[in-house]
Amino acid sequence: MHNKLKKVFIATASILVICLFLFYYFYNPTEYSIFPRCPFNRITGLFCPGCGSQRAIHQILHANFTKGISHNFLIGLAVLVIVYDALIYLMNKVLNKSFKNILHYSKTTYTILILIILFWVLRNIDQYPFTILAP
Repeated sequence: MHNKLKKVFIATASILVICLFLFYYFYNPTEYSIFPRCPFNRITGLFCPGCGSQRAIHQILHANFTKGISHNFLIGLAVLVIVYDALIYLMNKVLNKSFKNILHYSKTTYTILILIILFWVLRNIDQYPFTILAP
């Protein structure tokens, strides 16, 4: 029963992710007010690490990679982390191996956290070249 529940969960999550991507593909966040605005940005006027992600996802789904990444440079890091994690998982399952996942090490987690905090601070500096990081 536990295995069946896991398969149902994976199938449901996959369908939801596909629906979300279709939603972002067909609706541009810059043209529709149904997309939520960043509460951190609304309150402080500053950009959080996620600001611009919705526009970035829309552009990337339309194969406008440069424009998408310009909305939020962390999207590139997120894609790398997700693809790497998925590849390690699949290789371990399909090849019945036990490749070590560097994402499970605390040093990797701290490094990613430091990059996110650094990005957060730098994108709020109103001087060139840091203004490039703003969404």
